[in-house]
Amino acid sequence: MTTRREFLALTTAALATRSLGLSAAPAATPRDVLVLGGTGFIGPYQVEGLLARGHRVTIFNRGRRSGLYGDRVEELAGDRDPAVGAGLSALAGDRRWDTVIDNSGYYPRHVRASAELLRGRVGRYLFISTVAVYDFDRGPRFTEDGPLAPMPDPENETMAGGRYGPLKAECDRIVRAVYGDDSTVVRPPYIVGPGDHTDRFTYWVDRVHRGGDMLAPTRPDLELQWIDVRDLCEWVVTLVERDGPGVFNAAGPASAMSRAGLLWGIRATSAGPVEFHWATPEVLSALEIQLPLVSRDFPLRFENQAAISNGLSYRPLAETVGDTLEWWQAQPADRRANPRRWPTAEQERAALERLRSSA
Repeated sequence: MTTRREFLALTTAALATRSLGLSAAPAATPRDVLVLGGTGFIGPYQVEGLLARGHRVTIFNRGRRSGLYGDRVEELAGDRDPAVGAGLSALAGDRRWDTVIDNSGYYPRHVRASAELLRGRVGRYLFISTVAVYDFDRGPRFTEDGPLAPMPDPENETMAGGRYGPLKAECDRIVRAVYGDDSTVVRPPYIVGPGDHTDRFTYWVDRVHRGGDMLAPTRPDLELQWIDVRDLCEWVVTLVERDGPGVFNAAGPASAMSRAGLLWGIRATSAGPVEFHWATPEVLSALEIQLPLVSRDFPLRFENQAAISNGLSYRPLAETVGDTLEWWQAQPADRRANPRRWPTAEQERAALERLRSSA
């Protein structure tokens, strides 16, 4: 029986084969690329993009979804944790690659192990980081040389309690320290689009499409940044081919957009009527509602000019919304009935009643 996780991987891989806008012409210089991960959300888009351009791809992961690419990709099995099972042994020896793309580096100990093991045998280490690495207390605007979140105890490998960003920040530092100008670091915000298993962006697409009276987030004026998974992965392939150093905020859209702008942009793609009712913190707190994608209540801006100057481009919001909705509606009924982190219809009705009574 196919598990939910396996189904997500398979559908994402299928989407990736037809969703990327890369040129079908082979790259001028085909490269040997090692992808750490390769079967999650962003991995299949990268792998299919690399294959479409004629690059030779090896993936390294735990082997739980082997066979996803048939015989088009070399698969190596192991674990990012060198202390678990065979660990990184499949990457040992004198094997060389032009570029490694690290999608699955979350813990400093793991990233240091892979970075040091591959040093001298890969030409470039391209690390997929996150804008969560910044020290938000020193914002609100961040360029790539902005302050990173401190990591008092990098050996504490617990993601809970707001440690995701600091842990990734330490991984980010390690890659740049080990590889110097042979490193490229990409820091995306929320990654959205077809195949997104977090269901955060998908909630707003689906909810606006269903129409009617709708609970909208607090602080509609706050800027919200995201990137379509296909825009990100097309650009990662471009970075592999350009083979240059840099640290980049891979944040979209091209121009600033508020929460209200996002919802009205989604609304423009929907045929049915919908009315937004902007929530208050008091109502959300009283009913213990967490709206996806919009939990913070302070401004942040991740400057993206460096990425744009180096080739990052963005498809229209309408395309991301339409393709995400099409993908979501094609999911099995039990998958759509059990989304992640969505407020229930009962919670929304209760919140709307409170907002009306306090108006």
